Amino acid sequence: MRVSVRTRLNQAALAVLAATGLAAPASAQLFLVPPSFPSGPIDGSDPLVGLPLPGATPAEYRAHLLWNLRSGLNVAALQCQFSPFLRTVGNYNALLAHHNRELAAAYTTLEGYFRRRHGRTGPREFDLYSTQTYNGFSALNAQLGFCQTASRIGKEALATPKGQFAQLAATRMREFRGSLIPAPDGYNFTRAPVRLTPIALSPRDCSSLPRNERRECERQR
Repeated sequence: MRVSVRTRLNQAALAVLAATGLAAPASAQLFLVPPSFPSGPIDGSDPLVGLPLPGATPAEYRAHLLWNLRSGLNVAALQCQFSPFLRTVGNYNALLAHHNRELAAAYTTLEGYFRRRHGRTGPREFDLYSTQTYNGFSALNAQLGFCQTASRIGKEALATPKGQFAQLAATRMREFRGSLIPAPDGYNFTRAPVRLTPIALSPRDCSSLPRNERRECERQR
C-alpha cells in the first residue's frame, strides 16, 4: 500500500515528539561568541547541498535543496533536545504544518525523479536517499554549532511566508552545512588578556620590634 506524503511527514513529526521526553535541562546559551560559518546563496545542483542527483531537472534540484533543509532540521530536532531554549522540536513540528504544501510537492517531485531514473526500484532508491540524507547531518563534535544554527533557521522558517521555504533553503543551506564542521567558541580567541596592576606595598616598619627581630626585619627590607 502506498503511503501518502502527509502520512510520511506526520510519522516523522510523531517520531520527534516521542523523543521529547528524553530532553534534559541545560544552559540557555551555547556560545559567548557564536562561531561564524560560511554563508551565501546556493543552488540545488551544488554538491555541498547533499547527495548527487544525476540528470535532475531544475525543479528536481529545487526539491532536493528543500528536502535537505527539512531533513537537517529533523535531525536537529532529535539531536538538540539538550537545550530546550533552542526549541528545535517545537519549531520543526510547526514548520511541517506551516510549509506542508511545499514539502508535499517536494516529496512528489523527488519521488518522480527516482521513479524516472530507477523504474520499479525507484521507491527503494528514494528511501535510501532519504536515509543517507539524514545520516549526512550527523553533527558529532560539531553539535553545538549545528544545533544553534538549526535553531535560528527553524525560527526563520516559521517567519517565512508559505511557498517560500525553498528560497530559505537556498539562502541558509551553505551555512547549515558549514555548521557541521567543529568550531570553538570565539570568546577564546577574541577576548583581550587581563592586565593586572602590580600592588605597591609600603616599606615594613621594623622600629617597634625587639632587637634580634628588628635586625632580621631590616635585613629583609
